[in-house]
Amino acid sequence: MTPCYKITGGKPIQGTVDCLGAKNFATKAMVAALLTDEVSTLTNFPDIGDVHITADMIRSIGAKLEFNAKEKVLRIDPSTINTHIVSMPQSGSNRIPILMLGGLLNKFKKAEVPLLGGCNIGKRNIDFHFTALEQFGAFIEETPDSFMAYCHEPLKGCEITLPYPSVGATETSLFLAVLAKGITVIKNAAIEPEIMELITMLRSMGALIFNAPDRKITIHGVQKLNGTRMEILGDRIDAASWAALACASDGDITVKGISPNILNNFLTHYLMIGGGLELIDNNTIRFFRKSPLKSTIIETDVYPGFSTDWQQPFAILLTQADGISVIHDTVYEKRFGYLNALNRLGADTQLTTYCLGGSSCRFKDKSHEHSAIIKGETPLTSNGYTIDVPDLRAGLAYVIAAAIAKGTTTITSIHNIERGYGNIVNRTLNTNLDIQRIG
Repeated sequence: MTPCYKITGGKPIQGTVDCLGAKNFATKAMVAALLTDEVSTLTNFPDIGDVHITADMIRSIGAKLEFNAKEKVLRIDPSTINTHIVSMPQSGSNRIPILMLGGLLNKFKKAEVPLLGGCNIGKRNIDFHFTALEQFGAFIEETPDSFMAYCHEPLKGCEITLPYPSVGATETSLFLAVLAKGITVIKNAAIEPEIMELITMLRSMGALIFNAPDRKITIHGVQKLNGTRMEILGDRIDAASWAALACASDGDITVKGISPNILNNFLTHYLMIGGGLELIDNNTIRFFRKSPLKSTIIETDVYPGFSTDWQQPFAILLTQADGISVIHDTVYEKRFGYLNALNRLGADTQLTTYCLGGSSCRFKDKSHEHSAIIKGETPLTSNGYTIDVPDLRAGLAYVIAAAIAKGTTTITSIHNIERGYGNIVNRTLNTNLDIQRIG
């Protein structure tokens, strides 16, 4: 039987949840560890599907990995890498293959990686990566099954201006630049906390990287990097999801292992609509509902704006707020498909192609339904519904919706959830969430 979750909801959710190490840094740290011939150790490492997919790709080029799930420690030995060809894991691909091109090009002057997988949430501009590769002196071709890159001479530093502060393109540029000859300047770079942690890790490996306040990153290429030991920071998307569950269900959840410093605008919006929080210590936050929930307007944006990955759990929360709320997603044009299933549970939402919320974005007049209108308060009810998970972030939003809906909901395609959040049943053992994993 294909695994699924069965959730019986309708009560306040209380208890404690340990925040995972950030998926969006853990997988990139694995790639960074390939830029040296020495061993690196990653601590607070999450046991989730996406890192297993990435591990399979890294093993396919000959590197050795040892993962102690109990201790949350991953050890990577890249000294045995013996091929420039990355194989596609049986479990499918994610967004990581293109990031592996930098290390392989610096090592072999050629690289071949699988086509990208991951969530179908709108266009992700691979051309930003291609342009960066070409500016460093590489050539790239796309085949039906892979991306192939090569260079005749060692990669050379360059000046790159990203058309949009893309996280992935910034990471690709960093991986290319740290071992390239000369100086690289990345303008309009992404500055998410996970990017800053990646830069810290690369510095600890011997990379020379300078940050400027205007989204400019300057890198002086070095001849070689050393191994390192790096702790994976807490996952801000994971933490925000448990906060949304606590508040939406009128419950009380303490989240361990997350710094409030990287939740900035989420916390502000959370407080504005009626959420409450208590800072237990520097890495523990208690979330609850402080007052009756009220509607709001949110526009997602690149960091330090409201993250596009926060909008799904927040949308569930807004179904329990009084009034009409708006979410305008300016990052991806196709992130609201999950609302159809939410409406089946009793929510009242609709989509529009207009840029609602006060400012126009790059999707204006392009017929993308990238703004959502959410009317609340609407009680959610499940009459034994089955909901299929379309993508990772929508998946945990469905868990939240099922937890606050009266009745029992079955959630299928849970591999999409476990790619980023692990086994939800095991993670919620210290709460009163009524959830079973079947199959």
